[in-house]
Formats: sequence, structure tokens, C-alpha cells
Amino acid sequence: MSSFIVNLVEDEENLGKVIKAYMEKEGWEVRHFTDGREAYDNLTPAPHLWILDIMLPGMDGYQLLKSIKADHDTPVIFISARDKDLDRVLGLELGSDDYLAKPFLPEELVIRAKKMLSRVYPPEEQQKDDIELNGYTIDPTSRTVHDGGEHIELTTKEMDLVILLTSHIGDALSRETIIEYVWGADYFGSERAVDDVVRRVRKKLPRIHLETLYGYGYRVLSS
Repeated sequence: MSSFIVNLVEDEENLGKVIKAYMEKEGWEVRHFTDGREAYDNLTPAPHLWILDIMLPGMDGYQLLKSIKADHDTPVIFISARDKDLDRVLGLELGSDDYLAKPFLPEELVIRAKKMLSRVYPPEEQQKDDIELNGYTIDPTSRTVHDGGEHIELTTKEMDLVILLTSHIGDALSRETIIEYVWGADYFGSERAVDDVVRRVRKKLPRIHLETLYGYGYRVLSS
């Protein structure tokens, strides 16, 4: 696990503690601030990632984002319970790299943070362990799936979906999270595209228990 440093600015103490705990499971050092002014005083040394609420005491998230981006290229993820579309647009205009609306699952934020960190700070040698599941061997590094000695052909998006879901066995992943990982943050098509890829994966990998979470998304179960 990589020893990334994350500055989390969230004035809801309980939510901050939960996010901090989930991220520390990834081996990251998390510095939790509950006040925007306190976070401003800790712009340096720069962390690898900032996670900012918008409504903060002392200094709001927009002001803090401007200060961060004035001198650093550190990636920033906004989290907020405010109007999603308006805040997303304004945040992106000011330089934020991603936006997640409350309420959200901590696992969802961790997935977005991991994707952001791997893109901004790519490892010199990326080696991921094979995933063994119900007789299938999934190799995220070579992007292959084998059933015993037989290679199973998957499309790029089918492979992306399999890697995402089997890397988070038991976790509920929203369609929004799946779309961002498989299609990218700029995708504006129908969420039905997720269902189409899931259908194809179920046909090709029938022993993988891919559970539908109606009105939300999907998850893979261990058996």
C-alpha cells in the first residue's frame, strides 16, 4: 500500500472520523481538519490529495480551493450536501478535480481517491495481485481472465467492470461510480450502458455472483 498523505477538511466530526478510518485502511496518512482556516494554515507541506467540504467554518471550501490551486497542482475532491449541479460546475471552474455529493458511501470516496492518486502519482512499477474467485483467475495487471487453463475474451469495458467489482468484493458500488471508472468522468450517456455491460459479463462469467442493487448499482459477492 502506498503511503499517501491526504488532507481531509470536513466539519462533521463523525463523518470525518469514518472517512479517515476507511482511508487509513489503505495505508494512507490522513490529516483531518474541521475548520477551513486551520486547513489554510496547513497548505504546506502539500499533501498528495485534498478532500474538501464546501460549507466550512473559518473559510469555505471555495476560498480554500483557490488558495490550494494558487501555488500547488495537488488534486482536490469536493464533497458537499449542497446542490450537486451548481457546485460541481463552480468547483470545476475553480480547479477541483472531482465532486461527490452527500450522502455517499465511504467506499465510493475511497475508490475515487485511489483512482485520482494512481493517475496523478503513477507507480514506477504497478503490480497487482491476481484475484481468485469461484474458479476464475482475474489478473488486473495483464487484464486477463482465465477459467482453469481457458482464456476468456472480454471487451475493454467488460474487463474494467470486472476489475472494479472484483477488487471491491462485498462493496455496494453505485452506477455513478461504475460509470466514472469504466467510461470516465466526462461520460454523459445513459446509465443503462452499465446494465448492458453487466449483462454481458454475467453471460461470460456465470459463476461470479454479481448482485443487482435496485435503484443504486451492483456488487460482487464472494460466493
